[in-house]
Amino acid sequence: MPRRRLLAAVPILFLLGGFVACTSREPTREALTGRSTVAPSAAAFGPLVAGMPTYPTAGNVYAAAAPGRLTGQVRGDRPMVYVPNTKSNDVWLIDPATYQVVGRFAGGPEPQHVVPSYDLRTLYVASSEVPRGGLVPIDARTGKPGRFMKLEDVYNLYFTPDGKQAIVVAEAYQRLDFYDAATWRRVRSVRFPECGGINHMDYSADGRTMLFSCEFANRMLVLDTTSLRKLRDFRLTEAADGMPQDTRLTPDGQHFLVADMHANGVYVFDGQATRQTGFIRTGRGAHGIYFSRDARLAYVTNRDEGSVTVLDLARLKPTTTWRIPGGSPDMGGLSADGKQLWLSGRYHDEVYVLSTETGKLLARIPVGRGPHGLAVWPQPGRYSLGHTGNIR
Repeated sequence: MPRRRLLAAVPILFLLGGFVACTSREPTREALTGRSTVAPSAAAFGPLVAGMPTYPTAGNVYAAAAPGRLTGQVRGDRPMVYVPNTKSNDVWLIDPATYQVVGRFAGGPEPQHVVPSYDLRTLYVASSEVPRGGLVPIDARTGKPGRFMKLEDVYNLYFTPDGKQAIVVAEAYQRLDFYDAATWRRVRSVRFPECGGINHMDYSADGRTMLFSCEFANRMLVLDTTSLRKLRDFRLTEAADGMPQDTRLTPDGQHFLVADMHANGVYVFDGQATRQTGFIRTGRGAHGIYFSRDARLAYVTNRDEGSVTVLDLARLKPTTTWRIPGGSPDMGGLSADGKQLWLSGRYHDEVYVLSTETGKLLARIPVGRGPHGLAVWPQPGRYSLGHTGNIR
């Protein structure tokens, strides 16, 4: 991604002492979408521990996102696949039942990902072009876009485990920007100059530790969720010019998996990100990681060779490879029932649909130019931690 490398030199204009208060007045989510800004109550998530939801037991942090387990708040939402196209600056809408394109709208300058909000009521198109980026909210019920909201470099978007703050991963600035999730006023900002291309992340099972990939620095960064204090970082070992990408906690909470495009595989860390424990070779351009609804398998997209590697999570070993001839599978997600895997074809301006039961390619759907982090909606689960559908 040469554009991101060039932007890494953009100066930091407002940072002071690591944190900064922001007094700019942005439109609220309610004003943008017409929906309430109140997230689901704590009671809906179970008792709280230190302000964070209690995570599912029985060895599966994604237990609430089991097949078809749609909550009442999303059950009436319009079924849709939202495809942001980074080069044509639009979002295409695909009917998942017919595989037909049924609409499109402006996605802001260089839209990267479509991200469900913490409360699952709004989908946000993350637009990253510097200095014109921002968010386009989508009403999850109707699929209608709201008014563009200007924010700096929204390359990726996540949420704190209590849902109170949104985390904008401002990759070009090597920075994390924290916004009040109800008002979209920036409340603090932290820069990590050692983490060039700060990018994908996930939380430990208890929500107290964050693991970030540093795309252009060949390293991983571990932070304390509450204080944002750096706990440690890791220089990756399998490629001198490594490019770590998607970072996901395994369903049992015992491992982090990190896809690396230049190492052509997946790094394994323990569940608290204290050490690297292994490496799994998958294929050229390993990029995205998704888990089966039954928590037994991981699907790793290999963008540079047009394939998906299926990992057995109990053994942390590949079991099979699904081929997409002439394809470039990137980011995406599973259908609510878990029977289909939807992926963007980053270099080929198309979307792929694969059967998770057979690995068969069910459809190739032409879309706009440069499709990236598509979102499949609705999704089962209680709340979203961000990206294209990290829902627990």
